[in-house]
Amino acid sequence: MESLRMIEDWPVPNAATAVVRGADGAVLGAHGPQDQLFPLASVTKLLTSYAVLVAVEEGVFELDDPAGPEGSTVRHLLAHTSGLAFDEQKAMAAPGTRRLYSNAGFEVLSEALAKASGIAFADYAAEAVFAPLGMTATLINTAHRSPAGAGGLSTVTDLAKFAAELQAPRLLDPSTVTRATREIAYPGLSGVLPGFGHRRPNDWGLGFEIRSDKSPHWTGTTSSPATFGHFGQSGTFLWVDPAAGLACIALTDRDFGPWAAEAWPAFTDAVLSEVRR
Repeated sequence: MESLRMIEDWPVPNAATAVVRGADGAVLGAHGPQDQLFPLASVTKLLTSYAVLVAVEEGVFELDDPAGPEGSTVRHLLAHTSGLAFDEQKAMAAPGTRRLYSNAGFEVLSEALAKASGIAFADYAAEAVFAPLGMTATLINTAHRSPAGAGGLSTVTDLAKFAAELQAPRLLDPSTVTRATREIAYPGLSGVLPGFGHRRPNDWGLGFEIRSDKSPHWTGTTSSPATFGHFGQSGTFLWVDPAAGLACIALTDRDFGPWAAEAWPAFTDAVLSEVRR
């Protein structure tokens, strides 16, 4: 895919990307070092969320089990509606009333899973998600880093397998993935989309940001409202556009900033245009 060569013009030391087709998980195109290990930052939240959803299906706990501040549940934590602050376990609002994007909430979430399962979160994620998908290079280092973001490391090769799973689930019932990625959790709540400011509403699923009609946005101007995924502060993203039937991963080693807010939407539009031709 010629559009993928656009990453060569990004002001970053290293970048890698791939496009994955939904129907069969085939990699339609790839560019850059596919097996280089990159820090994922908040793209890690997608992996954390998937591990949590596996735990729900396995009966480790339920979405409406208490977790976090008083009145909060596993569902609230996944949807960034627990009321916890961005980076500290301090309640700023009643659960279900505001979309407060919270790294602290995902830390609490991983702790709740570890407590309920009796397995360290990083080990649970590796056994429940990474190993079955053959994601041999991926890890979440919770010893010194957070499962909310900074602890995730992966490659484009591994994330392409995860992107295929999101489009044709094998580890989860497809209806679970549909609810997590297509259905807005606590509709109508406003909040801050990191890097892009306040959004009314700021739609989110269960761990997955849902694009809806947010503008500006880190995906493309031609991305469908059903597009879901996440971007990371380390200059990374993974989106799935169900209308286009494909997913895209891009990993870099330069922190998110104005360069990414400008480059990523144009890149996404070019990818979608090339596939649709």
